[in-house]
Amino acid sequence: MTEQAFIPFARPDIGEEEIAAVAHAMRSGWVTTGPETRAFEQEFADYLGGNGLHAIAVNSATSGLHLALEAMGIGPGDEVIAPTLTFTATTEVVRYLGADPVLVDCDPVTLNIDVAKIEAAITSKTKAIMPVHYGGLACDMDAIFAIANKHNLRVLEDAAHALPTTYKGTLVGQLPSDAAVFSFYANKTMTTGEGGMVLTRNAELAARMKVMRLHGINRDAFDRFTSKTPAWYYEIVAPGFKYNMSDMAGALGRVQLKRLPAFLQRRQQLAQRYLEALKDLPLVLPADAPAGDIHSWHLFVLRLSDAAQLTRDEVIQRLSDAGIGTSVHYVPLHRQPYWRDRYGLTPDMFPEAEKAYQRMFSIPLFTAMSDAEQERVIAALKQIFA
Repeated sequence: MTEQAFIPFARPDIGEEEIAAVAHAMRSGWVTTGPETRAFEQEFADYLGGNGLHAIAVNSATSGLHLALEAMGIGPGDEVIAPTLTFTATTEVVRYLGADPVLVDCDPVTLNIDVAKIEAAITSKTKAIMPVHYGGLACDMDAIFAIANKHNLRVLEDAAHALPTTYKGTLVGQLPSDAAVFSFYANKTMTTGEGGMVLTRNAELAARMKVMRLHGINRDAFDRFTSKTPAWYYEIVAPGFKYNMSDMAGALGRVQLKRLPAFLQRRQQLAQRYLEALKDLPLVLPADAPAGDIHSWHLFVLRLSDAAQLTRDEVIQRLSDAGIGTSVHYVPLHRQPYWRDRYGLTPDMFPEAEKAYQRMFSIPLFTAMSDAEQERVIAALKQIFA
């Protein structure tokens, strides 16, 4: 019996058109932020429906979250509410600004932030709520907006998983939050290699983020270097950051964005096949989007049910032995040494996230995945639980 090829947890879906677009950008002589990135910003805003949206391309979703919070005026002594079941990038940006994240447990069904527990976390220092659309399923945004309006709080959506997710028929990015930040990391629903995009309708926030994105310079570098009149002079108006997106990344993003509808269709197809094939196993399947809404299916997160006779780590090992990659999303922040020790966090403070963590694992779901590869994953899981 020949050994089968390893199926990775994720694999980027990049074709010849993307390669040609990046090569064109390289040959153009303009490889940093320039015409490709500008066009990508406009096309991304248009894809989400326009309607006054400002799109700010950045070199990662992490930098986009940082820029958005800084533009909102978050600073030392402030608090920002966020879920414990997320990647550390969500909360590390709060610390960049000297503020403190306040972690909240997850909903046991959706694994999104438990909106019923948000108000108890609000203090006089709270300035914003950062919901994370976990795995590509939208949070209960009506409830979050109601809480934010009641307490005069900002809402910054960590939409790293949520392209093109909808909430009650509206695309994430078009909701009435202060800003939403998307990720184009290698395993996301579309990629620029590294990169992200901030969306906001607030012109003041957008202007601040554009200045801070590139060293606090009061003029756009692209304008300065393409001007036909002497335009060497600029002013530094704030101690900014180096968060701009390169034109090579922008060129890649433009092609990937055109393919996004097909990417979504493939992810939905793979997800529905998993949901049907795995329904009789001792597993808790991920929640699907409500009827009429879109789940982006960035992740397919399984949890062992009470009937499972194996531990999570045993299942992961057996899948690995079968040549199948997995991941865990996530080790909750309350378990990570920095967050645990700084804020005195314990597992009993987050019972739902803790229970989910002990039982969860993510299986491969990516648009370049073949039907045969998916059948191998399904067959391996069925054999493990036979």
